[in-house]
Amino acid sequence: MRNFIHLGQPLFGKEEKREVSRALDSGWVTLGPKTRQFEEDLARYVGSKYAVAVSSCTAGLHLSLLAAGIGQGDEVITTIFTMAATSNTIIHSGATPVFVDIDRKTFNIDSSEIEEKITRKTKAILVMHYGGHPVDLNSIHRIAKRHKLLVIEDAATAIGAKYNSKKIGPISDMTVFSFHPIKNISTGDGGMVTTNNKHFAEALSILRLHGMNKDAWKRHSQVGSWKYDIVIPGFKYNMTDIQAALGIHQLRKLERFIKIRAKYAKMYDKAFSKIPEITIPFVSKNVRHPRNLYTVTIDFNKLRIKRDELIEELKSQNIGANAYYIPLYEFTYYKKKFGLKSRDFPVTNFIFSNLVTLPLYPKMKASDVTYIMKVLASLIAKNRK
Repeated sequence: MRNFIHLGQPLFGKEEKREVSRALDSGWVTLGPKTRQFEEDLARYVGSKYAVAVSSCTAGLHLSLLAAGIGQGDEVITTIFTMAATSNTIIHSGATPVFVDIDRKTFNIDSSEIEEKITRKTKAILVMHYGGHPVDLNSIHRIAKRHKLLVIEDAATAIGAKYNSKKIGPISDMTVFSFHPIKNISTGDGGMVTTNNKHFAEALSILRLHGMNKDAWKRHSQVGSWKYDIVIPGFKYNMTDIQAALGIHQLRKLERFIKIRAKYAKMYDKAFSKIPEITIPFVSKNVRHPRNLYTVTIDFNKLRIKRDELIEELKSQNIGANAYYIPLYEFTYYKKKFGLKSRDFPVTNFIFSNLVTLPLYPKMKASDVTYIMKVLASLIAKNRK
């Protein structure tokens, strides 16, 4: 029987294992020299001046908002169609999220609807790159410049993405990446904030470790001092050297990983473009899509099977399909707190009702992709009205 094909899994090799062993043997496993190396390597890769490693993308988003001085009484405009972390962190900062519908092709925030949501309380626009496909950053930045707003990117799925030939990372005020197991590279968990702003980088570094003006490595090394100061009540959001040891080599493999993802996505595209009920993912001409998620929309009006039933059918045949993401208006807290209703976000409501996210990651084999294509095609053929 075929093994279960997960929605996403990391691919680690002997290089990562060796680097982790070195970290363990060194006796220094928390924030330290390997984290520094990973930060420098990633900053060099994306082309940003600074990179600050953190415990998760969620932590990075929270700290980015705080580093920007966003808090009580402020508003941050963001997308309704995202992982809850994007908006949760706005709430954690003390600010209020203001939600915007999405573009029908890319599933990213619809920039044409942003300006009507701007008020005197608006301080920033927090965008999310759906599945790794870059947001229309030129439009976002033009709006931000007109209204003197910050732009923060939730680039959880967008490491390796390019917008107008420039890597996602140094374009906006701050950009936050995720290294969760289903992302394009993984450190088990973890995240990174990139910026070209020295003030933001310094604030992020202090906030991630209790508000100390010196990190533990500096205090406990031969050349460091045991004394430190708390300059702000910070958090315990640092990355560890064990995580960074994984990240150092994952980053070196990223371009190869993206090529494999592109190969598999092309296989999917070729097969599904022949099935009239399926719309394959749109990719803009001015981007490089790192293909973190492969999401199709299906015209269920033409089928006798519903979306959730289809996903269960796929799972019964050992395919870990999903529906990324559940819109925020579906969650109890957001319904009660902000009075969100699906009818207020018609594009998101339509897309979510019809989307299916399929497995796509380098650890898969081409035969897995072929199997998924055949199973989905068969389910659709069997359930046509």
